[in-house]
Amino acid sequence: MPAAPLFRDVPFPLAASAEMLFRGLPILDRVNRLKDLGFLVEIWDWTKHDIKALAGTGATFSSMTGYVTGTLADDAGADELIRTARQSVPVAKELGIPRLNLHGTGLDGKGLPVQPCEVVTGAMWLKARDTLNRVADLGEEAGVTFVLENLNLPVDHPGTPFARAEDTLALVASVDRPSLRLMLDLYHAQIGEGNLIELCRRALPFIGEIQVADVPGRCEPFTGEINYPAIARALREMGYSGVVGLEGFASGDDELALERFREAFTVPALVAA
Repeated sequence: MPAAPLFRDVPFPLAASAEMLFRGLPILDRVNRLKDLGFLVEIWDWTKHDIKALAGTGATFSSMTGYVTGTLADDAGADELIRTARQSVPVAKELGIPRLNLHGTGLDGKGLPVQPCEVVTGAMWLKARDTLNRVADLGEEAGVTFVLENLNLPVDHPGTPFARAEDTLALVASVDRPSLRLMLDLYHAQIGEGNLIELCRRALPFIGEIQVADVPGRCEPFTGEINYPAIARALREMGYSGVVGLEGFASGDDELALERFREAFTVPALVAA
């Protein structure tokens, strides 16, 4: 008789945001704690950090914000986005960061759009696609991947153009180049759209990384309404093996939050007998 299949628990590559966890510590201490706990590390605005000191931690970084200022859908804003994206590339190279994150427009310190927009016109869609093609050119030239993140309008980012996951997926799919992918944030998608497993299935060919947090509260898995173990199983069955990042706060103890995150995204995988 053939040997019975063997299973072992296999986690996805897991990252965690140094901007949102261990917030009582200086940033270098946060990065070191995440590294020591076995996580990849995500950061936001690189202009606020000592890049050489971050590199000196020896941490493996997963993503960072890939621009400083700029927008997707107007001429001056697009030129500014490309200019600051180009400035961001050497920083990403120094830290070994493969994915540089973008949004539909620049966000202020409270996460609000610097250029709010209530109605996105057809001309804006065409301009955004043109800008993202320029971004993809830069990514190919530099050997990095830019990722366009979906946000949510009702709670965190009202007035942000191209915020819904459907919007970001449509834009990335219309460009359809390996140097431009999705940063698919399931916390934002649950607030804005729901139907997360089917969203992941449709977006799968274009996903560069997945970010998670529970709803409501934007904390770790098992604190809200999203069944992240079911999503993890579905992602494994779809064949997704990329990074999953905890882009959320700790509901209490930071290490417990990270344990819950790891638990939610550790699923059985079939191995040879």
